[in-house]
Amino acid sequence: MRRIPWLGIITFIVLLFVISPLIVIIPTSFTDSNFLTFPPEGVSMRWYEKILDRPQFVDAFKYSLKLAVISAAAATVVGTIAALAISKFKFPGRKFISALLLSPLTVPAIIIGIAALIFFTRISIAGTFAGLLLAHILISIPYVVRLVLTGLSTYDYTLERAAYMLGANSMRVFWDITLPLVRPAVLSGFIFSFLTSFDNVTVSLFLVTPTSTTLPLAIFSYMKEILDPLVASISSVVILLSVVFIFLLEKVYGLDRLFGVNTQSHS
Repeated sequence: MRRIPWLGIITFIVLLFVISPLIVIIPTSFTDSNFLTFPPEGVSMRWYEKILDRPQFVDAFKYSLKLAVISAAAATVVGTIAALAISKFKFPGRKFISALLLSPLTVPAIIIGIAALIFFTRISIAGTFAGLLLAHILISIPYVVRLVLTGLSTYDYTLERAAYMLGANSMRVFWDITLPLVRPAVLSGFIFSFLTSFDNVTVSLFLVTPTSTTLPLAIFSYMKEILDPLVASISSVVILLSVVFIFLLEKVYGLDRLFGVNTQSHS
């Protein structure tokens, strides 16, 4: 008697439940109606055209893009250095530092936002781009650390030792051996940091100002006043941006390699 793959069926149902909002929001953005309706009434691109008629969304997109690029770059540099130090060296407090760097993944985002607001108010950077940037770097670093540590789990340190024996200095070994081998993990950390920053709402809510706000918060503010298909069209753009980044990552490096699946350990 053939066994029913219950685990696969349950997994499929859970995944379908998780992505069901995306299945609804994207078709809704193409509706010809003036109201949010599903299934959509007619097909039209007019709600996408109206995005450009709303300067607050265009400005918020540029602000979010600038914030996400800078915070992802900074988090990638700091997280990569921290992961290399944790993986390669044995020093007192190593486990504590590793847990501290990963702690933003376990602390509720609203707690991080409140704490950042209180601390940044004391040092007079609350409500500034610098304050928001530091907060986004904080919540992005754990993804870089986790992914680079995963990439280093199969790293062959004999290559570095061989380079040192051939007379290479530390900087040459890093640029010619270490960095090329961990580049997929570093790049994936940058992408996840970018998406984390670009899509963040909870932490940003405590640190933005009315004149300088991120795209997710601009959408949230718009929804409090008007709920029309324009919200669906902007949300679809954000979804598309995330899908494009994940697709590029899969095409270039592969998600199985990213998460340490199907990799062979070095002896």
